Amino acid sequence: NIANGFATSVTQYAVLRFIAGIGLAGELGAGITLVSETLPTHLRGYGTTIISGVGVLGAVFANFISKVFDWQIAYFIGGGLGLALLVARVSVFESGIFLTTKRKDVPRGNFFQLFTKRTRFIKFMGCIFIGLPIWYAIGILITFSPEFAKALELTGVVGAGDAVMFSYMGLVVGDLSSGFISQIVGSRKKIVAIYLLLTMVCVVFYLFLPIKTAGFFYIACFTLGIAIGYWALFVTIAAEQFGTNLRSTVATTVPNFIRGTVVPLTLAFKFLRGEMGIIHGALVIGIVTIIIAFFALNVIDETFGRDLDFEEID
Repeated sequence: NIANGFATSVTQYAVLRFIAGIGLAGELGAGITLVSETLPTHLRGYGTTIISGVGVLGAVFANFISKVFDWQIAYFIGGGLGLALLVARVSVFESGIFLTTKRKDVPRGNFFQLFTKRTRFIKFMGCIFIGLPIWYAIGILITFSPEFAKALELTGVVGAGDAVMFSYMGLVVGDLSSGFISQIVGSRKKIVAIYLLLTMVCVVFYLFLPIKTAGFFYIACFTLGIAIGYWALFVTIAAEQFGTNLRSTVATTVPNFIRGTVVPLTLAFKFLRGEMGIIHGALVIGIVTIIIAFFALNVIDETFGRDLDFEEID
């Protein structure tokens, strides 16, 4: 990130963003895994919720930074936060559960082990696809927000940066509320199901906005962010599904696989918008992603209160 502030060509910028992306891709999964294995069972959900909620605030913070400072300074600030995180990470102890597993003769971090058992593979795919509506909303509805605003014939100007900011503010609210409600109710799956239904309602609200103003559009972005704010539960469920020798591998790969679905979703959206128009094309993709997420939710285990001191053995 710091080096990005010194980039003088598009190629340099792209290479440095790629390297930064590799580092960022592993951070959330590692953090969720560490907290899941360190905190007592009855506090685990609170810990992962706070991690995810605070992390999402970074996008909100970045929008303000980009308006106050030049782009180079914005990258220096981001890099400084990364260094602060490094200091914090070094000061954290390894989890006792992992240290116990480390002394055992079991394979650790073997990604291909996820495919050696049918039940394990189905759970892995289920963990990925319950997050599909999250990245449909972010990758299509929010990313293309200026185009949706134009199609809806809104009064006022809609900026993509502001749409991202308001949606991520909603994500923070959704992350915190879904995590805390899950702890109170004593279930992960029930709360995800509720938020999936809420996502469907908010997608329709976003695409068929009753009040055609930019301000009301940002309200729609905010409510959509709340609805897809089961991100913390999504990653927590993935971490709790699998044994200690595969937990970090799953918690790291699942969010990145679901981010990768933005590519086929965007391609499908571009095709359907040409056939059906931008509004109805987005609606069809939204309905399909939510149906897939419900099926995925059905094939994974309820993991609230699960003891995480176990290994995956073939």
